[in-house]
Amino acid sequence: MQPTVFVSYSHDDQAHLDWVLQLATRLRSNGVDVILDRWNLRLGQDLAAFMERGLSNANRVICVCSGNYVEKANTGKGGAGYEKQIITAELMTDLNSNWVIPLIRSNSRDKKVPTFLGGRLFVSFEDDRLYEKSYEELLRELLDEPVLPIPPIGQNPFQTAKAFANQRFLPSNEKYVSPAMSGTVTFDYSNNNGKYFIGQGELAFVLDFSKSSDTCIQLYNDPPEIKTVAIAKGVEHITEIGDARDFDGSSGVRIPRTGQIAVLQNTNGFYAAIKILSVKDDTRGHDEDEVIFDYVIQSNGSSNFTA
Repeated sequence: MQPTVFVSYSHDDQAHLDWVLQLATRLRSNGVDVILDRWNLRLGQDLAAFMERGLSNANRVICVCSGNYVEKANTGKGGAGYEKQIITAELMTDLNSNWVIPLIRSNSRDKKVPTFLGGRLFVSFEDDRLYEKSYEELLRELLDEPVLPIPPIGQNPFQTAKAFANQRFLPSNEKYVSPAMSGTVTFDYSNNNGKYFIGQGELAFVLDFSKSSDTCIQLYNDPPEIKTVAIAKGVEHITEIGDARDFDGSSGVRIPRTGQIAVLQNTNGFYAAIKILSVKDDTRGHDEDEVIFDYVIQSNGSSNFTA
């Protein structure tokens, strides 16, 4: 079911009005039914009635907390002040409600949100360079599509003596998994058949490593979850990858050297990039086979890692 969202904001200047309009337009194009005064309020219509009706019909409320909005809400002035009264009354009926999402924009104040929203988590749109990341965070919240869904609860290992005796506190399916969307991993690739898992659900990737030398490592696209593996030649940092599709993924194995970046696409169409930081080979004077790498999974479905 499409969520209905009321946007509460102050009319600071034309640039701010245009920014809010652009955000609301994009949200509607991504499946969110937005109630916005510039669309839904007509000449001659009662402003107070519009606010009350819009807020009562909304599943969620976005409060665009600019500096002016915070001041008006705290002093009870204008539409922001009136909407604050309605929202406060609703919140008082359920203090644990996540009905309101504070959104920070054009706000140089130390206190980023009005007093009545104090203590609530907010999403920041203050840095335009991080717009796409912030927008994805907001959209996922509105559509109830978290990047990291809550994993299912497993069985109690202490329920019976037999279960306790067989329990491994670092089972292979946990020890060789990093479910986060980014991180740094140290992996002994002589274990678990050389396979390490990053991400989860449709954003899961199986990294299939094997020995090459102490300066490079083989990376395969053999796992059924992996569609392509490529080397991002000439790229030093993962955040410099503008389009992962530019790199050739036609071969079944690639051999990234230390400092190089490999790009993978899984069968769900998502991309991940890993940068090899170091490689050890126990046949070349090291005590163990080890690869250390940074990784990033692009969770918004694009092939662009610069955002």
